[in-house]
Amino acid sequence: MTSNNVLKASEIFEGQVHLYKHLYAHAIDCMSIKWMIELGIPDIIHNHGQPISFPKLVSILQIPPSKVRGVKSLLRYLAHNGFLQILRVNHNTEENEGYALTAASQLLVKGTDHCLAPMVEYVTNPNAAHVWSHLKKWTYEDDLTLFDVSLGSTIWDFLGKNPAMNESFNEAMASDSQMMNLALRGCNWVFEGVESIVDVGGGTGTTAKAICDAFPNVKCIVFDRPQVVEKLSGTSNLTYVGGDMFESIPKADAVLLKWILHDWNDEDCKKILENCKEAISGKGERRKVIVIENVINEGQDEQGVTGLKLALDVKITCLLNGKERREEEWEKLFVEAGFGSYKISPFTGCLSLIQICP
Repeated sequence: MTSNNVLKASEIFEGQVHLYKHLYAHAIDCMSIKWMIELGIPDIIHNHGQPISFPKLVSILQIPPSKVRGVKSLLRYLAHNGFLQILRVNHNTEENEGYALTAASQLLVKGTDHCLAPMVEYVTNPNAAHVWSHLKKWTYEDDLTLFDVSLGSTIWDFLGKNPAMNESFNEAMASDSQMMNLALRGCNWVFEGVESIVDVGGGTGTTAKAICDAFPNVKCIVFDRPQVVEKLSGTSNLTYVGGDMFESIPKADAVLLKWILHDWNDEDCKKILENCKEAISGKGERRKVIVIENVINEGQDEQGVTGLKLALDVKITCLLNGKERREEEWEKLFVEAGFGSYKISPFTGCLSLIQICP
């Protein structure tokens, strides 16, 4: 940069590229992923059993000739963003551009135990995406969330009055829980000696079922809003209970809070944790609260992971008046809620597992 804060032409052009990259990616990034799911492209490539040529894919999708160029443009953009791998493959004795799935797009193949397509479908729903156009108004409306400002109600009230969106939300949370279940398989030490556990905000029970499968002797209680669990049936070691976590939580050796606390402000979190402390009835090391959340740590995390955590912090702050927290913020919460100790362990690529004890 030149003196007096005057930009050189090269810096202006570099800034323009940076601005336009984020400006145009705002809608294209998420909507191109949604487009790929709606057309079933991950499933087609997966079922093909090998990289698929562009002509073959166009044929299967029955793309009109006028849209072939546009489809290739979208596929190349998705490949640039890491959702496809471009290869050279043979088709009818001719070499053509072809595509293979990456680790990210394999998560969009339907019918697998790690499919995140429902999460994409919920996040890209027009009702969910529309609220972000009200950020300016949100900034000046004291204590209101983006949902309050844009839809006139909290997200929970909105979901309660919109069964289709509520179902989409529950499916999205269940798909994310599948990813957590994959991580839980390597966490036997967390459940050692635990005879009963209540999964607060456990939705339709995806995580609880995984715990029951891995630990048949553990009694699991899924605790959520009555409208979420009222039509669900349990098993010999899995039960569903409806209620309000701000009032009381069912008794158990341990309590699981999976992506719950980031939805709420510090005062609400303190109340939830106090109720958890009242609920845990196990003895010794069995008596604990297991928290699965983000822990922001710019000093140790990779830049991409930090970027994701900060983006989630913006999302949670604006939509719910919650927040993602740094370790010192977590520690303050635990102490104020009356807990004596905690331990943070790595869990997934961005989430941590925190055990807190009285």
